[in-house]
Amino acid sequence: MLYELFTWLDKTRDFPGAGLFNFVSFRAGTAIILSLIIGMLFGGRLIKLIQGFQMKETVRDLGLEGQMEKTGTPTMGGLIIIMSILVPTLLMADLKNIYVQVMLLSTVWMGVIGFVDDYIKVVKKDKEGLRGKFKVLGQVGLGLIVALVMLFHEGVLVRVDYAEARAAGYEIERVVYEDEGSESKPLYAIVHAPLTDIPFVKDKHVNYAGVLAFASDNIARWGWLLFIPWVIFIVTAVSNAANLTDGLDGLATGVSAIIGAALGLFAYVSSNAIASDYLNILFLPESQELVIFSAAFMGATLGFLWYNAYPAQIFMGDTGSLTLGGIIAALAILLRKELLIPILCGIFLVENLSVVLQVAYFKYTRKKYGEGRRIFKMSPLHHHFQKLGMPEPKIVVRFWIVGILLAVATLLTLKIR
Repeated sequence: MLYELFTWLDKTRDFPGAGLFNFVSFRAGTAIILSLIIGMLFGGRLIKLIQGFQMKETVRDLGLEGQMEKTGTPTMGGLIIIMSILVPTLLMADLKNIYVQVMLLSTVWMGVIGFVDDYIKVVKKDKEGLRGKFKVLGQVGLGLIVALVMLFHEGVLVRVDYAEARAAGYEIERVVYEDEGSESKPLYAIVHAPLTDIPFVKDKHVNYAGVLAFASDNIARWGWLLFIPWVIFIVTAVSNAANLTDGLDGLATGVSAIIGAALGLFAYVSSNAIASDYLNILFLPESQELVIFSAAFMGATLGFLWYNAYPAQIFMGDTGSLTLGGIIAALAILLRKELLIPILCGIFLVENLSVVLQVAYFKYTRKKYGEGRRIFKMSPLHHHFQKLGMPEPKIVVRFWIVGILLAVATLLTLKIR
């Protein structure tokens, strides 16, 4: 909203300072500041409001030190995160941009699913919350929307080598020539195609439609058979993994802030023609608005950490954890960096795998030996370290450190090609 206002003032009234809103860096920095202020100032008021409605967490006794002391802590704190993302984005981003529209939809969509889940648990006193099939259905719905936008919206474009575009039969929207004003040497083509960068490989990307080229000469016709299920899987997996990671004060919040910062940097270089060309990654026209959203996301998570750090004054609940996971998945997909998720979201991945391995091994040993055995003392993995006697704050900070290492390693893939 402010973006449209100051853009209009700059063009029609030559308003002093209005030109600053033309700079992504200025709007991104302002978005971080606004999201932090909103989270820190209004978070306390929201905590009091939630306490007034008696929306408090009931903690099950799992035999963990200090766990039962958390009973009665307000929950649904994800509302603070959502508000801190939406307001700065609405003010500072170009709302006509399809990337911004998809991310705003993803935030609200997953926020509603998480809120309903928390509401059933806390207000209706049903410990099961929203039934799993409805939760998965909501995640599948978001994945389907993101995939369809990527496949069919005319504003979602990517720049590739002109010769490659012609050879692959991509739908070319426009051509970039080697010499401005000359049409003799086509250099790049702006195309509409389901492409994504391949990590560690220089000047290489995968075309999801091309993977199924064996099925038909018209590859575009069959690309959705692979792309849509793949996007749905990513959205569902990452949102559930973020939900599992939310088990210690500040753990999921801090890890998400780190991931958000890395994705913000990817958004910046992917939206810059010179930087993307230098780094040999796909250039995504008009994707610079994702820098603004990423900045708001990072500020929102850090602002929430003001209250969520140990000892937590409020829990994010599924309202927050499902939203964080859905946002991260959608953002990575839009930036065509989803193949980097196993590295960037390594904490989420390991937490999720620890649960899968624990359950699978328990069932296997119970069937084979007549008694279930465990790999970890408790899953997800952070509870295993609690059982070993490690203090909760130390576990959280060490997970943050690992998250930073993974984020740096992910960024290094820009050069290790």
